[in-house]
Amino acid sequence: MAVSQPGAAGLTSPVGDSPAALWQAREPSVLLVEDDPGDALLVEELVADSTLTMRLRWVRSMAEARASLADETPDCVLLDLHLPDARGLEALATVRASADQVAVVVLTGLAEEETGLAAVAAGAQDYLVKGRVEPELFGRAVRYAIQRKQAEQAAVALQASLMQAQENARLERGLLPRPLLNGSGVRVVARYRPGRAQALLGGDFYDIVQSADGTVHALIGDVSGHGPDEAALGVALRIAWRTLVLSGVTGAEQVFRLEEILVAERVRSEVFATLTSLTAAPGDPRVRMVRAGHPGLLLRTVGGATEWVDVRGGPALGIIPGLAGWPEQELPVPPGAALVLFTDGIFEGYVGRGRDRLGEDGLLRLAREMAGLDAEPFVDGLIQRAEDLAEAQGGLADDVAVLHLNWT
Repeated sequence: MAVSQPGAAGLTSPVGDSPAALWQAREPSVLLVEDDPGDALLVEELVADSTLTMRLRWVRSMAEARASLADETPDCVLLDLHLPDARGLEALATVRASADQVAVVVLTGLAEEETGLAAVAAGAQDYLVKGRVEPELFGRAVRYAIQRKQAEQAAVALQASLMQAQENARLERGLLPRPLLNGSGVRVVARYRPGRAQALLGGDFYDIVQSADGTVHALIGDVSGHGPDEAALGVALRIAWRTLVLSGVTGAEQVFRLEEILVAERVRSEVFATLTSLTAAPGDPRVRMVRAGHPGLLLRTVGGATEWVDVRGGPALGIIPGLAGWPEQELPVPPGAALVLFTDGIFEGYVGRGRDRLGEDGLLRLAREMAGLDAEPFVDGLIQRAEDLAEAQGGLADDVAVLHLNWT
């Protein structure tokens, strides 16, 4: 076999059936940077006699090496540190600057082992002493250098991924709602479970704000879809809602403004959002509600009764932008009763292995079975039992948000 000259096509040494020859599906490509033809011939013979099949390409200078690396990225560079246009660690730095993802094995002279060690400390994967390398050792050195470089890159990528995941988690935690309550008149239990794996935030959203006079404002909603775009839109709607509440905008006017924001911020025209917004003034036995395409709610009374409640509303936001109307309705709330608002992810899961879903009737049945429980165990139990029923098909796939409000 002849070494591939600069500008010529790379040649391949004979292929064997040994485990080393089957190390990877394709033969590793090796770029030899060596200005001495005699040393290049020694490397050629090592390649030919090695049990590791590889493609070898030879260039004589750093300038030719840079041109070759720009044209094709090899798996490994065999680098002589005494080139006419680059010497010592300068040559190594140049190769790494041209192709940092490539493994580098430095070739040193008999009296230059300290230089080889310095090169490894500077980023090379290994060094070989010319004239002291057997073919088997040579093949192992190249193979291990490539694997070591791949392991280094994987470790760097993993660290970057972990840092990004931690940053995303911090960002998502910061975007989750923090109820703005003054501590009197209302008790709130809120639960949120995103449908996306390893996420803290989904397309569902909720919020609670209590104004200075004790009036409680609550919101729950659901953006269609489950990805990060939907999560971002849900956050935008929640923050806009809180801003509107603090500015004194409530009722149908509030929902009109939220639809304008949805239309402006959504990434696709088919994206829509459902929501229910309510306002409860202190001492008033009624709550005022606006419902936009959202499911009904549960009413839990002091006597243990649980009922499904629907109030008249309008279509989801974004379905017919600018043309819909959302009437404000009043709902009587008995003393000590609680309202439970939720998104449809809690009752759209499948029951067992069939295609039947839990549905609104099934959710009401579960709620009635836990009628005597206090707020927190009731909410947690409701979500858990819905999850258990859907376990045979992977659990609840959609985002789930639940708000339990009762006035004291």
